Amino acid sequence: MEIPRYVNYGWGGQWFAVLLGLFSFGILFALGVFSHLFLNPASFFTGLIVLFSGFLVIFFFLKSVLFEPRGAPVRFNRKQQKVYVYEYKKSIWPWARWPVTIKVFDWADIQGERVEMSGHADWGHRVYCAVCRPGTYQVMDRFVLTWTVGSIHDVYGLWSACCQYMQGKAVSDKPLRTDTPPNWTPFRTVRWPEDMDKASRAVPEWSIK
Repeated sequence: MEIPRYVNYGWGGQWFAVLLGLFSFGILFALGVFSHLFLNPASFFTGLIVLFSGFLVIFFFLKSVLFEPRGAPVRFNRKQQKVYVYEYKKSIWPWARWPVTIKVFDWADIQGERVEMSGHADWGHRVYCAVCRPGTYQVMDRFVLTWTVGSIHDVYGLWSACCQYMQGKAVSDKPLRTDTPPNWTPFRTVRWPEDMDKASRAVPEWSIK
């Protein structure tokens, strides 16, 4: 079972920042503002810093909306009793690589945590998974089960579905929510490494009847 982890805020704002930045730079170039700055030796470095900073911000947001993994998923393998978490490390430098890491955990070591968010953009409830040392409640790692903020009913329903699936119980194939946060991109942004893609889908021989 694979659960996408969407973010239900920020996508539209980033596109707006990109378009506004490009439009602003176009107007400034058309008015000849930058040419006047570079003609004056005293303001040359100021103009260079402003130009570089502006392009850096635009490049960052453009890379984010086009290439950031959308719905970086979590895979639950019931036969293996393993959980595979698709993670990536985002850098503030847009030219740097945003490497993908697949974390693998034993389902028996995972405890669910309901968190109430009170931020300006993400107000609501969210489920985190605490990975504990075997047989203890000492947390070694933690990952979010879904970035989308919802109601208590939503998060309890999601956690209940995960538990029932991993316990081999019947799980409804009807989603609690059918709406998907806006996250359009022309590229396939989630790419599982080939070895981990096969490993996360594999079924142990002892479980085949």
